[in-house]
Amino acid sequence: MKIAGGKKNKPNILLKSSILLCFSHLRWNFVYQRPQHILTHASKQQQLIYFEEPVYEETRYPSMRVNDPSAMITIVTPVLPVSISATKADAIQRRFVEQIVNSTPHDRLTIWYYTPMALRFSDHLVCDVCVYDCMDELSAFKNAPAELMQMEKALFQRADVVFTGGQSLYEAKRSLHRSIFPFPSSIDVAHFHKAREPGDDPVDQADIPHPRVGFFGVIDERLDVEMIAQAAAAMPEVHFVMLGPVVKIDPLSLPRASNLHWLGAKSYADLPRYLGHWSAGWMPFALNEATRYISPTKTPEFLAAGLPVVSTAIVDVVRTYGAEGLVDIVDAEDVETKLRSVLSRPRNFLLKEVDAYLANMSWERTWEAMAAHIQRAYAMKSIVPLRRGA
Repeated sequence: MKIAGGKKNKPNILLKSSILLCFSHLRWNFVYQRPQHILTHASKQQQLIYFEEPVYEETRYPSMRVNDPSAMITIVTPVLPVSISATKADAIQRRFVEQIVNSTPHDRLTIWYYTPMALRFSDHLVCDVCVYDCMDELSAFKNAPAELMQMEKALFQRADVVFTGGQSLYEAKRSLHRSIFPFPSSIDVAHFHKAREPGDDPVDQADIPHPRVGFFGVIDERLDVEMIAQAAAAMPEVHFVMLGPVVKIDPLSLPRASNLHWLGAKSYADLPRYLGHWSAGWMPFALNEATRYISPTKTPEFLAAGLPVVSTAIVDVVRTYGAEGLVDIVDAEDVETKLRSVLSRPRNFLLKEVDAYLANMSWERTWEAMAAHIQRAYAMKSIVPLRRGA
């Protein structure tokens, strides 16, 4: 298989033959979040090959499904027979990865991991720099593989540089690697500023009465469904709009009420249209192992949209946005009081402070800082053999 897009529209001739091979547990076309933001900026300088977890289908022969969303980005999804064993699945993916690397001309290879589990079929690859972007404590998530912690330990030994998705996660992992750096969630300010502009209410939201309190993101075990039900029951005149795909939990287990609206997944492009017609945003996360180290991307996105925000006591939210007075921190006992207080304020109550806080945040700056660490790691690996030879 030849990877498409390998020689088209290269923006930087010095990086003409550089490729970044990313292994991810997240679908590129699922929820647009940290990997897409960071790697889209990375692809402006080098060819990005995004290797997803396999899909299992009723097919006799394994194959690679290849999609090119741009000249510099190639998405590869292994398609495997449903009856295949884990050992054979790893062997096939190993062969696919070798085929990709061998068929894509390059003089510099950066391997980027979002999932340590990909080491099962990629640990043999020789690269110039190995990056682990540890965006979450995956071992705490529901249905996490039993061997994940062991694989992550191996990845820490292999990686040249490690990034974490937040300050708390950095503090938990910093003793495990010599070159580890925290990069909390950032923001595409211009995109979410669109929510501050006049616009039509999306069709599936238009008939929902006001005031509206909204959430967007993956709906899974990290949400406190009891708090959601409690808030909806305590405030029947307030309508709660919940956007996002339901993952790893039974949709039938979600609370139901006339003022609770589960509208499903929405595209990243459409989010400002929804947020622009909300009165407030909320992040009703459960406080459990799965949320201990999260740094929700939606926090600055809500704020950039011009919405007042309430959140449960997620550590990284409390220590940053809560400490700055930009987000109201709630628990089950005072969620109604805090939400009513927020809804009673003018929507632009904190806009000046919000805009000042977000002024120096962007995914572009995040990538530039990451790229500098990667370049230093590359330089060190190039220098050390020369010193030994001398």
